[in-house]
Amino acid sequence: MYEVLAVTGYKPNELGIFDEKHPHLPYLKEAIKQKLRALKEEIDFKWLIQSGQPGVELWMAEALLELKADYPDLKLATLAPFYEQEERWKDVWKRSYEMIWGSSDFTEYITKRPYENPAQLRMKNQFIIEKSHAFLVLYDEFTPGSPDYYLSYANKKHEATDYPLFFLTPDDIEESVRDQQDEWS
Repeated sequence: MYEVLAVTGYKPNELGIFDEKHPHLPYLKEAIKQKLRALKEEIDFKWLIQSGQPGVELWMAEALLELKADYPDLKLATLAPFYEQEERWKDVWKRSYEMIWGSSDFTEYITKRPYENPAQLRMKNQFIIEKSHAFLVLYDEFTPGSPDYYLSYANKKHEATDYPLFFLTPDDIEESVRDQQDEWS
């Protein structure tokens, strides 16, 4: 059993999403929820851990909170890299982060101090990978971005152990969009 699932993906600006009113965001959120539901059925994870970064991490956390109605054993951990990470974010992402932080079953700051340097972000990536049993990332191999940093640690762990890597790809999202449009029309 893979008790702890770490998750990450692109930040909103990397996806061209600048607020919650983006027309494709409901489709993306539904694709994320479907992927988490499938992984719950496949590997029966109990904890989802993420750092609360805007974008895919917060959307995965929101999806997990929705899935708790069907899977009451699910738990959410938010492990922020440092104090006040949301300080410079847009208000829309701050509100989402604060809601997720307040709704998490476990919260902690990894470095227990304010931002000092990029090493804290590397420590966060490494720490979360070390504490997890499987990894899910929204990623397109042809579009480098912020998930690359997590993936470097995840790939090392995958090569050294039986650490499974799961991907939510643009093709998966397009398939989900088609299914949703068929269902909603």
